[in-house]
Amino acid sequence: MSANGLGEVVEQAVAALDFERVRREYWEQNEFIFLERFLPPAVVAERLLPRLERLRPHVHRSYIPRFKKGGSVSAYLLAEHAPAFLEVYRTPAFRDFLSRLVGAPLALCPDNDPHACALYFYTEPGDHIGFHYDTSHYKGNCYTVLMGLVQRSEACRLACHLYKDEPGRPVRELTLATEPGSMVIFNGNRLWHAITPLREGEERVSLTLEYVTDPRMTPLKRVFSNMKDAFAYFGVRALLRRGRPSRAGQISP
Repeated sequence: MSANGLGEVVEQAVAALDFERVRREYWEQNEFIFLERFLPPAVVAERLLPRLERLRPHVHRSYIPRFKKGGSVSAYLLAEHAPAFLEVYRTPAFRDFLSRLVGAPLALCPDNDPHACALYFYTEPGDHIGFHYDTSHYKGNCYTVLMGLVQRSEACRLACHLYKDEPGRPVRELTLATEPGSMVIFNGNRLWHAITPLREGEERVSLTLEYVTDPRMTPLKRVFSNMKDAFAYFGVRALLRRGRPSRAGQISP
């Protein structure tokens, strides 16, 4: 397989899934599923981790007291320095699988969304993010796919509360180690989740992909989204890059 054939690897991973089982579990768990091994760990190690290492100088760190501390790399920088991650994001067979899973046609996020395909680095003691929903600022629903890349930590994990705010259903708490190649898929408006704090000498890195049912956004929500991205994730420079086509091509629905 060619060095640029990650789309083919993703297609094979989709084809290997027991789709009916995955769909049943996803809906039984209030639009959430954890696949312990979607991509083979060897593929992650050989095809994605070397590209991840080249991105470390581009990590933007942010700190919001009592809510989050960590590093991020936006879709813009991935397009310039590691387009292989965007190949995973754009694979048609993968988007078709997600659309069938959630029961709605999904689009890629617009070109000006740095969250569309992004890396999140937890590399310093205390790095974490508090409990939250991935609330969509788009007119449609937003679905999050989280893929594990590095999980050298016993402490820093994905904590999930299933069925929160669902009347008549007890909350189910999960704490997941997102090992290389594992994948979490969920409706951002339904899963209450967090990343627990990192300890000294540990590291966790994940790839997050976002898909939407309607990529339109009102001007007011666009302003709010811009400010959140600038101060909580990617820095003010990310705002200056909005609307500029990348060298690796556009991220279009």
